[in-house]
Amino acid sequence: MPNPFRLLGADRDEGDAPGVEFGDQRRGEQTRQRIVAAAARLIFEHGVAGTTIEAVQAAATVSASQLYHYFADKDDLVRAVIEYQADTIVGNQKSASLDTLERLRSWRDMVVDLERRRQGRGGCPLGSLGSQLAETDPQARADIAAGFDRWQGAIEDGLRAMHASGQLVPEADPAALALATLAALQGGLLLTQMRRQVEPVETALDAMIALIASLAS
Repeated sequence: MPNPFRLLGADRDEGDAPGVEFGDQRRGEQTRQRIVAAAARLIFEHGVAGTTIEAVQAAATVSASQLYHYFADKDDLVRAVIEYQADTIVGNQKSASLDTLERLRSWRDMVVDLERRRQGRGGCPLGSLGSQLAETDPQARADIAAGFDRWQGAIEDGLRAMHASGQLVPEADPAALALATLAALQGGLLLTQMRRQVEPVETALDAMIALIASLAS
């Protein structure tokens, strides 16, 4: 992925003042982030195939030359969207801090409420990218898998904290529980998307939380 700081620096006049250079870099990063955010929104709504470079330009209010300054082609932009979605999801997951049963249930309520407001549309931003790209783009598949690994790790961090503080019985396996929770969430989100009903994701998360609660010490 092109580094906007390196690209801007390559064109910089050595006589430029450091403050000017930093300001250019910051504006360049803001432009790049605006492009990625616009592309992520359009891809979530219309899919990878249904999103054109021209549509991203219009949504981000940038020219073709600006977009191609940061991204070599559409594949490069899609990889940035994968990173953006993974960073957003993992950041939100870490903020949820699933280190008590109460917080685990609050996270479940947040997910279910979001799907209810969306009426099941869109599915998982990362999972939907996987279903579109896994069989046609090996690099994208690897990037999405890495995003899921990070997501699982964020869930596992909370469960490990519960285990370490004695909230779970010694034989509980935080890694296995985190993987099962993420798998349940993904399956629930897919069925919720297909049925346009919140019940699948609600039931899947309730079942996992009941299992974790059964391991409470």
